[in-house]
Amino acid sequence: MEESTTAPVVPSRTDGTLGDIAFRNAELDAHRVAFSRRQGTGWADVTAGQFRDDVAGLAKGLIHAGVGQGDAVGIMCRTRYEWTLVDCALWAVGALPVAIYETSSAEQVEWILSDSGAVAAVVETAAHLAAVEEVRDRLPAFRDVWVIDKGAIGHLTEHGRDVPESALAEARAGLDRSSPATLIYTSGTTGRPKGVTLTHGNFLDLAENAAEKLSEVVHAEGASTLLFLPLAHVFARFIEVLCLEARVPMGHSSDIRSLLEDFAAFKPSFILAVPRVFEKVFNSAEAKATSDGRGKVFTKATETAIAWSESLDEGRTRFGLRARHKLFDVLVYGKLRSAMGGRVQYAVSGGAPLGTRLGHFFRGIGVTILEGYGLTETTAPATVNLPDRMKIGTVGVPLPGVTIGIDDDGEILIKGINVFAEYHDNPEATQEALRGGWFHTGDIGDLDGDGFLRITGRKKELLVTAGGKNVAPAVLEDRLRAHPLVSQCIVVGDQKPFIAALITLDEEMLPGWAHNNGLSGLSIDKARTDERVLAELQHAVDDANKAVSKAESIRKFQVLDTDFTEEGGHLTPSLKLKRNVIMRDFADEVEALYSR
Repeated sequence: MEESTTAPVVPSRTDGTLGDIAFRNAELDAHRVAFSRRQGTGWADVTAGQFRDDVAGLAKGLIHAGVGQGDAVGIMCRTRYEWTLVDCALWAVGALPVAIYETSSAEQVEWILSDSGAVAAVVETAAHLAAVEEVRDRLPAFRDVWVIDKGAIGHLTEHGRDVPESALAEARAGLDRSSPATLIYTSGTTGRPKGVTLTHGNFLDLAENAAEKLSEVVHAEGASTLLFLPLAHVFARFIEVLCLEARVPMGHSSDIRSLLEDFAAFKPSFILAVPRVFEKVFNSAEAKATSDGRGKVFTKATETAIAWSESLDEGRTRFGLRARHKLFDVLVYGKLRSAMGGRVQYAVSGGAPLGTRLGHFFRGIGVTILEGYGLTETTAPATVNLPDRMKIGTVGVPLPGVTIGIDDDGEILIKGINVFAEYHDNPEATQEALRGGWFHTGDIGDLDGDGFLRITGRKKELLVTAGGKNVAPAVLEDRLRAHPLVSQCIVVGDQKPFIAALITLDEEMLPGWAHNNGLSGLSIDKARTDERVLAELQHAVDDANKAVSKAESIRKFQVLDTDFTEEGGHLTPSLKLKRNVIMRDFADEVEALYSR
């Protein structure tokens, strides 16, 4: 078996829990800014001392309400200060936060609260309350639900005023880094979501080691970040803990529609996002430039940024390239950086492959994307590209304390400080996933001679054509989704004579593309059959096919009259395809591709 290991850089410990962080940070420097909260059109700083007081007050309120050590409590909320506050308050009393996506249906809420045995939940809105109330008679252990928008934080804090400070330390007594810290339910691309039990050590050990390796990012002068991904997802949750542990000021943005406005006001130095966000930034900038009659300038700027980034890998930049890069920095790159607040130097990307072209483009404009890889079961990152050690097109090297192995069949195996303890109340699934000391990821990849990992597909998603050719659909799908007209796509062809695809159109990007191509007013319905749109999609398919062999290439595609969405049941909350659901719901469309 091939292996790549990075030794820990922070000595292992057993003492301490996530519930201690807010109190420790206040002791170190109570006046240090820990958060900035959106207030009206501005932002208000929250010091470490204020945050400790907020955490302690809410924690005592939870104790007064009967929440104690080991109790599971759901959190259903958008990305906002209150999520982090509730998280830390629950940890402060030794309880077990259970993450629930704020878009979850009543059925999903029921499963998570019942499977976890939750005794209570903190929700954000009246709609969330309604989802809980709809199912609470089927939750025998469930007692209380508190609504943030109805003043629950203040009410709990007020009720806990008479609880002594000593009760907080008593609530956490006996807990250490091996104790369960949270339950995060997998997105569930197939079957019921499984509750992943992550320990205090999973978060703290990984955060301490990651902070050292990413020191240039998190310990830089004036470092700060703006969280906007869902905190129900392990990726954002780990960054939350990383910032708390490294004492990095943090803000929250809960409305994607105001994200650029929030960037401009908050001015983060680094951000985290999924590849789709970076694709949207690039495609929107390209569409705007074309609309303004500056399409050729943007194309030249893109080519220059990519060439500049590639020259950094080569260790030599020609004078002409340096001159062009300096010119486009004024004309194009500076404006793109300003749209992200003007201070972003690094971005961390995960959840899906970014693509070499986008990686080089963003580094070329001055925003280095550190692409990484991980799963809920690995507390998010297992590998990441580092500022001083990166290869665009890979997902980096193992973080300290992590080992990556490649099994004989190409499956990626992981062991180390970040690997989960168990699937909650599911020993069979735990035994299947944790074998021989390794977590079996189900992903396929390879390691190069320098220990960098490259992801090539999902073991269970491999298509086998009628001719016996193994095809990893993710390679083609990721390339296709990078096109501005494409919202989602799924590659099909298992046991079929050739590979094909179902494509959905991006309703947000279509008007700009149509205007720039002399098709103003083209509706989404007409676009699906418009010859010029289909020709453009064929160009996108041809480009995607360049990444694979002829036997693996897409021969046919069909544009669907709907999109794949989470609401429609075709995407997980982290925007992964639910392949089995899509193949069931669009079976006729798939068959039509092969019957013509």
